[in-house]
Amino acid sequence: MKSTLLLVFLVLIIALFGCSESRKSLFDGETLAGWEGDTENTWRVEDGMIVGGSLEETVPNNEFLVTDRNYENFILTLKIKLTGTEGFINSGVQFHSKRLSNPAYEMEGYQADWGNGYWASLYDESRRNVTLIAPDSAQVLSWININDWNDYKVQAENGRIQLFINGHQTVDYTEADQTIPQSGLIGLQIHGGGKAQVAFKDIFIEELPQKE
Repeated sequence: MKSTLLLVFLVLIIALFGCSESRKSLFDGETLAGWEGDTENTWRVEDGMIVGGSLEETVPNNEFLVTDRNYENFILTLKIKLTGTEGFINSGVQFHSKRLSNPAYEMEGYQADWGNGYWASLYDESRRNVTLIAPDSAQVLSWININDWNDYKVQAENGRIQLFINGHQTVDYTEADQTIPQSGLIGLQIHGGGKAQVAFKDIFIEELPQKE
């Protein structure tokens, strides 16, 4: 009996150690190391959070804080809080994306959307420019915390994209277009056109095996 309990204990320890090795933080809580974007006017670190936008002035255009490397198959988890006073109040998380040159502040790729009318839906930013799939608008409102923290999870694996908010699945989408890239940058967005502010914290990524 003792040997069985010891074996179970060792298996649990190995499993926990494996998770800690594969799941990595993308934000150290103090600096924007590993990210690039407009850190002069838009993005900053406050009280252990990445904060973008302003509640005092209208954000003139979309702004993205972007990872310094590409990711393909992964599970991304983070906490997000969006607040705003007027105008278009919206944010989101880009992935499998790239920076554009005209205009330079835009990105092209998938976005795990966040904001009124777009809660936890999948949008195709600066490419097809449509919501690819969205949850039931009434149901999702019972799952989210407006003006407060929410747990957002993005799982992308071999063309299949799943989104979860506060433990509830909102999107299960498989890309049918083989020309759409399934690798790219991850970006945090604050949408232009509103007096809005978004905060992110506890940003972790677990990279998954690539398709052979």
